[in-house]
Amino acid sequence: MEIDLPEKRYYTIGEVAKSFGVNTSLLRFWEKEFKEIQPKKKTNGARKYTPGDVKNIQIIYHLLKEKGMTIEGAKNQLKVSKSSQEAK
Repeated sequence: MEIDLPEKRYYTIGEVAKSFGVNTSLLRFWEKEFKEIQPKKKTNGARKYTPGDVKNIQIIYHLLKEKGMTIEGAKNQLKVSKSSQEAK
């Protein structure tokens, strides 16, 4: 899936949700489930996603929506790919 976001330092939750075609509530849920998504929060509670967060969301989106994995399956897949990258 190709995401359509301009190059910026930070993205709002609305921009990210729109680019993936999901609800903002789903992104908030994924934040709780996956430690890989850690947006910065402003004092008013507004989330600011970095390009790194967006890349992680893209991987999670692919595993859950395109491959049809469960949340647990996606978590295990992320662990496996992270440990294989660290071994290099």
